Amino acid sequence: MSLLRRAAPPVLVVLLLLAAWQWAVTALAVRPQVLPSPLRVVEQGWAFRDVLWANTLPTLQVTAVGFAVSLAVGWALAVVVDFSPWLRRALVPLLVASQTLPIIAIAPLMIIWFGFGLLPKVLVIALVTFFPIAVGLIEGFSRADPEASNLLRSMGGGRWAEFRYVRLPGALPSFFTALRIAITYAVTGAIFAEYVGARAGLGIYMAQQKNSFRTDLVLAAVGVTALVSVALFGLTYLVERVVAPWIRGARR
Repeated sequence: MSLLRRAAPPVLVVLLLLAAWQWAVTALAVRPQVLPSPLRVVEQGWAFRDVLWANTLPTLQVTAVGFAVSLAVGWALAVVVDFSPWLRRALVPLLVASQTLPIIAIAPLMIIWFGFGLLPKVLVIALVTFFPIAVGLIEGFSRADPEASNLLRSMGGGRWAEFRYVRLPGALPSFFTALRIAITYAVTGAIFAEYVGARAGLGIYMAQQKNSFRTDLVLAAVGVTALVSVALFGLTYLVERVVAPWIRGARR
């Protein structure tokens, strides 16, 4: 019931927007090539569901692989930085500067350098999602309770014990917040990488349908992308409940 109460307001807003969209398209007699109605988008999406699903699977694959790489590298770098104040001063400004790189310019270069396989798309996703994960962890580690750290050291605990029992648990709330931001970026990054160049996937499917003036199928693919993003976003809460159940209790 609590979940339904939280979900009801956004679902209601979405339904109202869809109703307004349907009414506007019908009342103004807008051509489907310009703006199809929501009913047409759903109808055509269902009619081409097999093709949509066949293109969704490659997008999910590249999203999973790219995000896994980003998680591994982000965790490794954050832990190393936490153990070395010098590296923190040296690398954090570079992480911030990396976000000034225009992905719209980097993605085509990845295709040129590495072809149309899995690697360039994985690299684009990693570039898009690496920053929030790494910075979220670094900032989370730095917010560790100093009193708990001092108590642990007074009991003979070393730096590794402090990291394991104080800094790591204290960083998990920041990590899961960063994770939710990054996972939505991952899907967007995968779509954009495919849009630039791919053999299959929702991004290349959108590009093909756009060139065929099938706006309804483009929007159907956008709807699938949104559903995938929402599902992955919701999955982070399930992982959080399993890995760190105390976070949910603290929010209450």
